[in-house]
Order: sequence, then C-alpha cells, then structure tokens
Amino acid sequence: MQTYQLIATAAAGIEALVGKELRDLGYETKVENGRVRFQGTMKDVIRTNLWLRTADRVKIIVGEFDACSFEELFDRTESIAWENLLPLDAKFPVEGKSHNSQLHNVPSVQAITKKAIVQRLSNAYHRRTRLAESGATYPLEVAINKDHVLLTLDTSGAGLFKRGYRKNKGGAPLKENMAAALVMLAHWFPDNPFVDPVCGSGTIPIEAALYGHNIAPGINRSFICEQWVNLVPDGLSDEVHDEADAKAIYDIELDIHGYDIDQNMIDIAQENSRAAGLTHDIQFKQLAVKDWHTSKVNGVIVANPPYGERLSDEASVHELYRQMGELYRPMTTWSKYILTADMEFEKYYGAKATKRRKLYNGALRTDLFQYWGKKDRSKIKALQ
Repeated sequence: MQTYQLIATAAAGIEALVGKELRDLGYETKVENGRVRFQGTMKDVIRTNLWLRTADRVKIIVGEFDACSFEELFDRTESIAWENLLPLDAKFPVEGKSHNSQLHNVPSVQAITKKAIVQRLSNAYHRRTRLAESGATYPLEVAINKDHVLLTLDTSGAGLFKRGYRKNKGGAPLKENMAAALVMLAHWFPDNPFVDPVCGSGTIPIEAALYGHNIAPGINRSFICEQWVNLVPDGLSDEVHDEADAKAIYDIELDIHGYDIDQNMIDIAQENSRAAGLTHDIQFKQLAVKDWHTSKVNGVIVANPPYGERLSDEASVHELYRQMGELYRPMTTWSKYILTADMEFEKYYGAKATKRRKLYNGALRTDLFQYWGKKDRSKIKALQ
C-alpha cells in the first residue's frame, strides 16, 4: 500500500495537541503553525480521520514547490502524476488561498492550478474532449505562503469537528474538536469527577465521555476518502472502523455532570448525548452556577462561559465570573479550566490563574485560564 505525505490541520494554539494525538497513535510528527506533518498509507488516512479528536482535517500532500509566476505554477502543477490519484471521472474542485506571495490573486491561482491538472489528466487518459467530472469528489487546495505552494487533497470531507451527534445547538456553540482540546488540556482521568457548570448544548461533557470511554470521535460518521474506490481497497474502511470499535472501553463508569441555568439548553444537551449513545454516561441538570455544591474531591471543572461578545451583557457576565471564583476558590483539590475572551477574567474571578493558554474559538482570541488543584492523595488511596 502506498505511503503518502500527510498533514493534519488544526486551529491556532492546539497544533501541539494534534501532534501528541498522532504520536500516541504511533506516528512520527513535525508540528508547524496550523498543521502537523506525518506519513501513512490509506489505512492510516482513515484511521487518523477516525481517531483525531482535536484536528480539523487530514490531507494528502500532492505537491510542494516554490512559484513566483503563473507559468511556474502551471508547469510544476502539470508535472505531478495526478492520474495516480484522480480517476478519469473524478470531480476535483480546487480551492485556493494566498498570503504574502507574488501570486496573490486567488481566483487566478485556482484557475491556473485547475487548468494544469486538466491538461495532465487529459494527456494521461488520452482525452480530447472535456473531462466529465461525474464521479466521486476529490477536494483539492492550492495554498501559497511566501511564494511556497502546497497542493493538498482533503480526505475528510466535512470537518472532523462534525462528529454527527449534535442534533441541536445553542446560540454560541463550541466546536467539538475545540471542546475535546479543552478536555485533553485539563489532564482529566476518567476515574475522577468531571463538571461543566455552563454546559449549553452539552458538547464538552459529551467529548469528555467519548474520551473517557476511548471511543473514536469519528466512529459514527463517514469520510470523503471512503468513496475513492481507486485508492481505498474494498473492505479497508470496515476493517479500520471495526478495529476502532474494538478499542472502546464501555464498562467503565464515568462521573460526568453538565449544568446550565437554561432548561431548554439542558433538553438540547440530553438530545445530543442520546445521539452520541451516551445517555447513561452524563448527568445533565438545570442549575445555576451559584447553586452547585459538591463534597467530592480531585475533580475537574471545564467551562466555556458566555463572555462579553456573546449571548450576555457585560455586567451579568462579570457577576457570573465572580460567582465562579467565590464557589471554586475553596475547592483546592479540584482543577478548573475556564475559556473566555475576557482578558480581565482573573480580576472578577478573584485569583490569578496558575497558567494561561491562548486559543482561538474560530477567529476569536480566547484564553484558557487554568487553576490547578492539589490532589488529595488520601482519597486516591482509599479508592484503590
């Protein structure tokens, strides 16, 4: 089976997490801005699409070169053996982007790239008429940065954050892969309590449950590469899905709770958890932040509360932060991870974070304010 040069794309700030996921899966990686490079066969392509919790997409690198003129772009693109990837009837839309490059007109870049591929395929398949493009879709991208061209083939189709369980959402949903990133950054162990006090449509608790059960996040969806009969051997996709399903740990009991002040959001969260097959793994309840109390220890709180730019007015948001601080500060064995775009969060929370990490929720700059708890070791020993 052929080995491909691959990249897993990622939101700014979580590339290192994607790299760790890939290394945990057994791949050698090179982490770059917005992506992680690795190598693999088509089986690895399907496997990483299934398993990567924090990545956006998995792409095959088709070509990489420098180009400062449209002639160079055409010639270098046309020299690639596209017939090894694209069958005669392939539909191959070409998206484009360009930054800090001499070839800055994106529509022209796309058109020249497409023309070069058409010429290559027409010659390879001995076609004098227009290519039909009536078969499976092979989404291509030409990305130019500082005159360096990267030609890629998207194997994912819909973004990997689309797990398939979100049947409904609230007013400001967090993408599933960003929610998974927050769970991973919290260093949560499945034998400890996990709480999202402002759970909205339930994305963070659901991602925690998938992680806790070691369920592949893409297990209930398909990927565009699975339609490529010329590249994917018959039965390979089923084989990889079966291998992933066999690794799930369903018999572990999880202590995951999601709360929200809005009963409508709790109803949506429950609907989404049912769609994910996690009805009995997460307890959702309508409850205000200030009304929650617990005697449990060594837990983790992960929250994406509303911030000034979304859903609520500034005064009520700051009051929410104050309530969080008042309630959470005495909980010294609990770790708290709170994502917000409000850079004054610590002021209203009433304590300086142990660590801050810059993340992007879409195009919005946010910070993950981390308050690390000190584990009660006596409780851990008592549970063993």
